[in-house]
Amino acid sequence: MTKETSIHDDSERDDLATQTSAADDTPATKASAENQHGPRFGKVALAFAVTLGLLAGVGVFTFGYGKGASYLSNNPQTCVNCHAMQDHMDSWQQSSHHHVAVCNDCHLPHDAIGKWVTKADNGFFHSLAFTFGGYKDPIQIKPRNRRVTQSTCVDCHKDFIHNLLPTTDGADMQSCVHCHADVGHAGR
Repeated sequence: MTKETSIHDDSERDDLATQTSAADDTPATKASAENQHGPRFGKVALAFAVTLGLLAGVGVFTFGYGKGASYLSNNPQTCVNCHAMQDHMDSWQQSSHHHVAVCNDCHLPHDAIGKWVTKADNGFFHSLAFTFGGYKDPIQIKPRNRRVTQSTCVDCHKDFIHNLLPTTDGADMQSCVHCHADVGHAGR
């Protein structure tokens, strides 16, 4: 390549850059750029960020005010965060199981996934009932939780009750708490 060709190529590049720069300044190009990331985008992004911040703030406040971290523990005191459960706590403290089992031992499945699914399910519905006062007094156990309680009775006492369990799948079995209602909660 000669020196003259090189100068000619540089000149063409400069002209092309000037033309491109001038083309970028046209009203159509500016409008297109504003539509792509203009003031409207900024307003939507700001509204989204404010909404997200408010929801996160309310969530953190509610979790703290409702002692949410306590629900991740195995502490029976967690159950009386809601005043509606105080009678159940008092009756458990008088029961024969008080020294051998806490609330989670009887009211949550013993497998890890079932335990956390049930905690999430119960936590959601307990918080709704607590917030809006939508529970029966005295509080009633849901059918699903009644099945969980039956399963935990059998799980803990399987060595003693093996002969009482149905021998065929699908056979009916009397609920343990039908006869032993005072075991977990005395005087209920």
